[in-house]
Amino acid sequence: MASFDFSGKRVLVTQSDTFMGPTLCEVFRENGAEVIADDQALLDPALPATIVAKAGRIDILVANLAVPAPYTPAAEASDEEWRNMFAHMVDPLQRLVRAVLPQMVQRRSGKVLLMGSASALRGMKRASSYSAARGAQLAYIQAVGVEVAPHNVQVNAIAQNFVENPTYFPPEVQANPAFQDRLKREVPLGRLVAQREDAQFAAYLCSEAANCFVGQTFPVCGGWVAR
Repeated sequence: MASFDFSGKRVLVTQSDTFMGPTLCEVFRENGAEVIADDQALLDPALPATIVAKAGRIDILVANLAVPAPYTPAAEASDEEWRNMFAHMVDPLQRLVRAVLPQMVQRRSGKVLLMGSASALRGMKRASSYSAARGAQLAYIQAVGVEVAPHNVQVNAIAQNFVENPTYFPPEVQANPAFQDRLKREVPLGRLVAQREDAQFAAYLCSEAANCFVGQTFPVCGGWVAR
């Protein structure tokens, strides 16, 4: 098992009870971090800044943001659906990063990692609003990453799909024979990436061993985007 030393590091994980949250918290704690697990929905514009202020020093922000993806043809996607995707995944990201960056820049030390989606890297039918929001996340990470790199703050993203998690691939989906057939057709790996595989890679990107990455997006999807 990969091991990283996060002794003395304080890690804020958002939406800690869903998507990749529980496994991320588990892996960071196993590696010595003090994890601040926040399970609140971040729709209130003031909440991200409040969470950061209450947490105090944050060495690592893991922006774990997710919402069930609608399955709507582009011609039928409503303004409400569009706004909902951005309200859950894009607006909170900017507010979290805006709140945490000043202390990281002042210390000249810090990591921000977005748990994003590979839907922004490869076209998916009936996922226009969801993919647009996920794409906005990655563009934001790229821009902020190059801005704060001179301050020794690293900002990067994981773009995942076909990773075992309860939000997008719950047990009932995994047990469906049609889904298993889809895995074999679409994913070169032929299986879901395990939650711990993804979380351990996230830990690596937040470790001192990964200080060279700047505004980058790392697909974790079993080769799905390469097809």
